[in-house]
Amino acid sequence: MEEIDFILDSTKESMVGSIAHLEKEFLNIRAGKATPQMLGGVFVDYYGSQTPLSQVANINVPDARTITVTPWEKNMLHPIEKAIMIANLGFNPMNNGDNIIINVPALTEERRRDLVKQAKAEAEDAKIGIRNARKDANTDIKKLEKDGTSEDVCKTAEDDVQKLTDSFIKKIEEHLALKEAEIMKV
Repeated sequence: MEEIDFILDSTKESMVGSIAHLEKEFLNIRAGKATPQMLGGVFVDYYGSQTPLSQVANINVPDARTITVTPWEKNMLHPIEKAIMIANLGFNPMNNGDNIIINVPALTEERRRDLVKQAKAEAEDAKIGIRNARKDANTDIKKLEKDGTSEDVCKTAEDDVQKLTDSFIKKIEEHLALKEAEIMKV
């Protein structure tokens, strides 16, 4: 039974990891209003090394359509502006000499649909991760059965793995529905 408990625990851990990854990916899909996370993937050339933007500047959101980036060192204004352009986020940063102002454009209907497609693709990737965890767990359970664990115990364990899988797939569907509603809300 210890081995089966271990298999179930590691399967659940893997599935929780898939959900956490999905949540992180959903943060990168913007839903119309400005957030500091939009610039989370921007890296600045800071004295020769690629450094996350958040480690060389303050990122603020004064209103729903504006992001301001205030570098800790004045000489970092141009490298930060360049890094935002290179990140290809669809933003046009404006440098006013003290900080960088980014106006986040309102989403068009077409862009919203594209973002929903992107969210669905991320959700599908998460489901694939969940199914792979299920497959690995069932393979391990079959090995235990071959090694002499009773068939009833293994069947029960497989049922538990399926229940885990179903619950995590349902969580992914719920996350997707929330994200889709957030994206489509004008």
